[in-house]
Formats: sequence, C-alpha cells, structure tokens
Amino acid sequence: MAGEIVAEMVANVWRVVAKEGDTLAAGDTVLILESMKMEIPVLTEQAGTLAELRVREGDVVQEGTILAVLQ
Repeated sequence: MAGEIVAEMVANVWRVVAKEGDTLAAGDTVLILESMKMEIPVLTEQAGTLAELRVREGDVVQEGTILAVLQ
C-alpha cells in the first residue's frame, strides 16, 4: 500500500532522519521540519518502505508539498 507524506505547513526541512529504502513502522520519524523556531517531527501514519524522499535538508516546503512516498 503506497502512501504520501505531506507537509502540513510552510516550513524548512531541518533534518532528514530516514533514507530511501528504510523500512518504517507506523509512528516513525521521517524528517524534522522547522517553523517559527519550533522543530516539528513528521511521522509515518502507516508501516512501509520509504520508496522516495522528495526533499533535502535546507529545502523550504509549502503546505501540501509531498515530502516522501511510502510503499
């Protein structure tokens, strides 16, 4: 089952925690966003393999931007 992980706000990609090919459980941290000096972990909602990471550290993302894809 594929799933997209989407940004819920405008933010900077502060740290990428997972890498493509990693097997993740529901609730695992994929990356950490930074907005208004707050660090916001982006978690998986389902288990799967990280098939595609669409951002890099330092990128600025908009609300609705696809950050990663799980398979």
